This record gives sequence, C-alpha cells and structure tokens, in this order.
Amino acid sequence: MSKRDYYEILGVARTSTEAEMKAAFRKAAMQCHPDRHPGDTAAETRFKELNEAYQCLSDGQKRAAYDRFGHAAFENGGGGGFGGGDGFATSMADIFDDLFGGMMGGGGRQRASGGRERGADLRYNLEITLEDAFRGKQAQVSVPTSIACEACEGSGAKAGSKPRACGTCGGAGRVRAQQGFFAIERTCPTCQGRGEMIDNPCDVCRGAGRVTRERSLSVNIPPGVEDGTRIRLAGEGESGLRGGPAGDLYIFLSMKAHPFFQRDGADLFCRVPISMVQAALGGEFTVHTVDGSEAKVKVPEGTQSGKQFKLKAKGMPVLRSREFGDLYIQANVETPQNLTKRQRELLSEFETESSNKTHPESSGFFARMKEFLTGAQ
Repeated sequence: MSKRDYYEILGVARTSTEAEMKAAFRKAAMQCHPDRHPGDTAAETRFKELNEAYQCLSDGQKRAAYDRFGHAAFENGGGGGFGGGDGFATSMADIFDDLFGGMMGGGGRQRASGGRERGADLRYNLEITLEDAFRGKQAQVSVPTSIACEACEGSGAKAGSKPRACGTCGGAGRVRAQQGFFAIERTCPTCQGRGEMIDNPCDVCRGAGRVTRERSLSVNIPPGVEDGTRIRLAGEGESGLRGGPAGDLYIFLSMKAHPFFQRDGADLFCRVPISMVQAALGGEFTVHTVDGSEAKVKVPEGTQSGKQFKLKAKGMPVLRSREFGDLYIQANVETPQNLTKRQRELLSEFETESSNKTHPESSGFFARMKEFLTGAQ
C-alpha cells in the first residue's frame, strides 16, 4: 500500500514556510489527539501520520531529500518513523501546552520547588499631590495581606508534627500516565502539586501556612513620578502557601487634581486672569510656582486673551533626571462687570474714540466676512 504524500497529510503546499507547517501541524494534531478520541483507532492512526509527516518536513535536510526522492529517500532507514529531534520535541511540547495546559499547571499560580505555591501579587492604589510628585516623599501605606503563620512557621502542620510526602506522587507533585504510545505528566490530583499532605493541620492557619494581617510599609516615591506610575516592592505581596515564596506588591500612583496647575508630562500650565486695562497698557504680575518660589511675568502692551508666557525650567522634574519641564502661563483677559455709571461713561468715550487701529483683529474679521458673503451671493 503506497504512503500518502506528507504535504497532503499536513494540508500545506510544497512552498509553505516552516512556520506555516508548524501551525498546520498543531491545529491538526489537536483535532485528532488520542486523548480527545479515546478508543478511536482512526484518530490514533491519523495522529501517527501527522507526527511522521511533520518530523520529516520540519527537518531541512530530510525535507530536501523528500522533495527530490519522495518516500524512497527513507525506505532503507534514511529517515521516517518516530525518531525525533530537538525541533520535533519542542513542537510536541507546544502541542501538550495547548492540550493539557490547565492539567499540567501551565496557567495557574507559579509553584516553587517541592510544589510550594508562590503567593499572589498585590495591588495598592495610592493618591498623591502634585507637590509630592515634585519633591518626592516617603509614604506609609497599610496593606492587608497574608503572611507566614508564626504558630507553624509556614508549614501548615500543627506544632510537633510535620507534613508527610504525598502517597500518590511520592512527593514529586506530579504523576505520569501512559496514553497510547507516549507518557503524559500531570499535576498530582491528590496533593494538587504540593507534594505534601498534612494530617494534623495547624489550629491557627488551618493548614494554609499563612494568616491575614495588616502591615505598614514605607514606599519611596521619587521626584518626577506621573499619574499611573507603578512601583514594585519585591517580596511584599501575599505570602506563599506552606512556606512558598511571597509575591510582589505593586503601588499604582494617581495624581490628585490641583487647583491651579494642569500637567502634561514634565510641563505645567496655569491660567491667570488679567484686567482689560493691564492687557491693553501692559504691566506685570507675580505667580507662585510649584516649588514654592515666586516668578514675575511681564505683560506687553496689547496682550490678547490666550497669550502664553513660558517660564523655563519652572515645571516638574523629569523622573530619574536632573532636567525640569517648563511652566506655561496663559493670560485670560477679564471683561469688566458690575460697572458704575462713571465707568460706563469712560468706556463709552473710549468706544467713540476707537478705530480700526485700536481693534485691528475684530475690524479685519468683519471686513473679511462681508467680502466673503458678498462674493458668495
């Protein structure tokens, strides 16, 4: 009986790349894996064919020989069958990860050697002020977390006793099962991968090896941190089960809204109202910066609302750098309100004496609008 074409078995073209063949092999192997079709001899045969075809075509030299001579290249022991190499073993490991990831501990908590579970990572949200972010600070935080039980020293076993090795896996935390023509290793179902069993659990932690407590920690916040900055405190997370390593604590920073300054990276922005007279005649005003000092801003004659003034290096520090951002002051010209009779008279006189020279922008705007509408009609 003649053998089927290897490319046909994998369902790929002869010009396919190694990545395309690997993807096709993974997909087909998962569909016909014997564990998904127990007792189905056709599925097992199909799975063997896929293994043989991929083992040949994933090897550059074997593929070249097959492309030239076909199956005849391996009739005298030259290549087919289930020999296996590093690439083949790697791809098979990938298939097992897809098929048995959950059973083999691929997606759960990390386990330390001996099956001891690593503690979970914790998150703490900390709100700070703009001034804190400018100067940096040492913040104290209280974190409810799991710590190693002092009564049993984290073992989970009652004082005077010790955990015993699991009888199912012999303390390895994993068991091997023969499936078809190869073996599969899974997490031990009896001890859940810990490798140990506790006959006399601790009265305080009830066998968990850890208890919940609130801890006070000091967090160093460096100058220049921004909203969303994450600070990692290694080993300050949840304690591991039964002596396992602790997880990490992540401090997520958020900025409290400031009444005067808005931040964009290392730059700060501030809106300052000035009078109509000051904008027209010019002058100066004083602003307080985020470092607590004062800076004078000169207002040139004829300043318009929205005009920005740049104060160099008066913004926020750049994280882990000696550089500083800038402070931008935006002048907002304030229209007078609640005028007295005399003030109204003075403004009316001013309006009478005004011309296109005193209001060039508005005069030019309306002239252009009139010209446009006349042309459109």
